Amino acid sequence: MRLATWNVNSLSVRLPQLLDWLAATTPDVVVLQETKLTDDRFPADALRAAGYACAWFGQKTYNGVALLAREPLEIGDVVRNIPGFDDPQARVIAATVAGTRIVGAYFPNGQAPDSEKFAYKLDWLAALQRWLAQELAAHPALALMGDFNIAPEDRDVHDPVAWAGQIHCTDEERAAFRALVGLGLDDAFRRFEQPERSWSWWDYRNLAFRRNQGLRIDHILLSAPLAGRATACAIDRGPRRNERPSDHAPVWVDLE
Repeated sequence: MRLATWNVNSLSVRLPQLLDWLAATTPDVVVLQETKLTDDRFPADALRAAGYACAWFGQKTYNGVALLAREPLEIGDVVRNIPGFDDPQARVIAATVAGTRIVGAYFPNGQAPDSEKFAYKLDWLAALQRWLAQELAAHPALALMGDFNIAPEDRDVHDPVAWAGQIHCTDEERAAFRALVGLGLDDAFRRFEQPERSWSWWDYRNLAFRRNQGLRIDHILLSAPLAGRATACAIDRGPRRNERPSDHAPVWVDLE
């Protein structure tokens, strides 16, 4: 089974690219972030025609998440956002697919250390950790996937000196990432030998993609029962070469 995550940065703009990518790579389960669509505008019919059942949770202009599963894999027991955490932003969708609990998440950006948005990010991360502890107790086979907006280590940053203490790379964010791993989750990407300077996001500015100046902020964390089944994990840079691309590339993992 192939699981994948992709921040599409506007599904209305990137739908043709998504459909092409689904046809070319045939992942079994995909979580999307930054769909930026209200629920009534979600392109469920087009995705069903491509062979995917859908669950989604959106809002106008910002955020928005979705979960796709190849038919006949059923999507059941859907949860939207973190239970018990009051949040007007559409950031989390979770469901059970073929016996595996899939949690798709668009983590807050945080804007800048010491800002109100950074405080919100830390509160959100703490709430996510508390809820995931409960989810793991109920669903031992669990995958947390999405745009984490956290580069967990210096090797996940093209210029660690320039980014030191900046958003995505603060001690607080990295500690929160380690706390998620501490629940019993494993960074699937780091289970395998990877090319040096592997990123999943590149700024649109300053020819960052051409210069390969990016960050690895899109992740797949697997619980122990799934991590033991992982056979490969990679970042697919191909869609970042598209005309009018998302600034993120998909990340996928294969489970035997």
